[in-house]
Amino acid sequence: MCGICGIYNFDGHSVDKGLLQRMNDTLFHRGPDGEGFFIDSNIGLGHRRLSIIDLEGGKQPMSNEDGAIQVVFNGEIYNFLELKKELEAKRYRFRTRSDTETIIYGYEEWGEDFVQKLRGMFAIALWDARMKKLLLIRDRIGKKPLFYHLGKDRILFASEMKALLVDKSIPKEIDLHALDSYLSFGYVPSPMSIFKSINKIPPAHIAVYKNGHFSVKPYWHLDMGNVASHKPEKNVIEELRSLFDEAVRLRLISDVPLGAFLSGGIDSSIVVASMAGLMKKEPVKTASIGFSDKNFDELKYARIVADYYRTDHTEFVVTPNALEVLNDIVWHLDEPFADASAIPTYYVSKMARQKVTVALSGDGGDETFAGYINRYYMNRLEDNIRKKIPDSLGKYILNPLSKVFPMADYLPRPLRLKRFLSNLSYTFEQAYFRDMSFYFLPEMKQGLYRPEFKVAIKDFDAFDILGKHFEVNRNPDVTTRVQYVDIKTYLPEDI
Repeated sequence: MCGICGIYNFDGHSVDKGLLQRMNDTLFHRGPDGEGFFIDSNIGLGHRRLSIIDLEGGKQPMSNEDGAIQVVFNGEIYNFLELKKELEAKRYRFRTRSDTETIIYGYEEWGEDFVQKLRGMFAIALWDARMKKLLLIRDRIGKKPLFYHLGKDRILFASEMKALLVDKSIPKEIDLHALDSYLSFGYVPSPMSIFKSINKIPPAHIAVYKNGHFSVKPYWHLDMGNVASHKPEKNVIEELRSLFDEAVRLRLISDVPLGAFLSGGIDSSIVVASMAGLMKKEPVKTASIGFSDKNFDELKYARIVADYYRTDHTEFVVTPNALEVLNDIVWHLDEPFADASAIPTYYVSKMARQKVTVALSGDGGDETFAGYINRYYMNRLEDNIRKKIPDSLGKYILNPLSKVFPMADYLPRPLRLKRFLSNLSYTFEQAYFRDMSFYFLPEMKQGLYRPEFKVAIKDFDAFDILGKHFEVNRNPDVTTRVQYVDIKTYLPEDI
């Protein structure tokens, strides 16, 4: 990964070079291979580089030939070679082998619509000096973060919130709506951050500042409205295999050591299988974490995959000590985050970095292929039952009855009668919100909050974070609707 940051003073004041340097220095861990700056009066861009492609020629900020377009970006454009060919046919002359240059000429050729052509993960800041326009763009699924502070006479942006907070003048007042959402989901959903004065560019959105006007708008919509297929199953499987291998192949373009996180689960195992088929000249480098507590240890499954594909495999057995790594994890996350998977992720990332610079993982597989069996299966089962019972039965009998049973989250999902009976008394959407409220259900929060806190958040309802996405996708298949909501919320914000 790399780190980007910048300052644009709308009032014409020159950029504080010292502040920009401090912002960039805060992102050193994201890009230890080099730094770069572009400063022109009231606009300044900073970049910390982790070199992946074109180690010598890919330095940023990068510009077009006359310097009117300046770009810093974090991520990777997977189809940059295809875009380069297309742009060269239109007489653009490339000076590097870097994927960054396709962003510059893509913008020159297609304007803001160039982002539609990008396949990849990215957070992009682009300055157009001719039009006095600043673009901030985040990839479709939100793999790369991008925060910003919009003031009366300036905008600051960065890959991490801590880079903004080196400016002591930015207020640090807690956003109570963000805090309420965090207590439901265990993360702060976009576009909010834990601070009122800082926002996130949401996934699949582009922010534009021009002529005194700032707007944030979507550039891509995930269409899951009609997923029915009348193709033979064999054909669908072949098509999926081809698409999957192509996706992996595009991610193998690298001038530095590359490997994979291997948990032994289906998702990461399939990624490693595809990598092994594509990387003929050398074994795939795999990294796995094991735990001294055998109840949580899955190394034996990872070994089966590693042995089968003859990977260059590294294992690291840990006794997780949350207190030992808590300070590091909190420093990296910047805002409240309650998913304990951050701890093993920290360990495996630290270990893998000893051998590789880039690592593929199986993240996103569960949302794409309905892998959360307990959740997705139970949602469908509950909905089938809900459709067959009167509303009054759920409201006046099943909901009161559910209060008799304990939470019993240690039991398999079908045996958690409290949640099962309670969910039947709510709409499908509200029941799913309660499923995703891992930490505090609405009634628990009401018992927790002081009266003045309730007044302060007024009519805010964390359900609306999911509800707006349920409204967009009205597919009659409940699993498809839940997958859509997860891809829009849980995947980018938590996973």
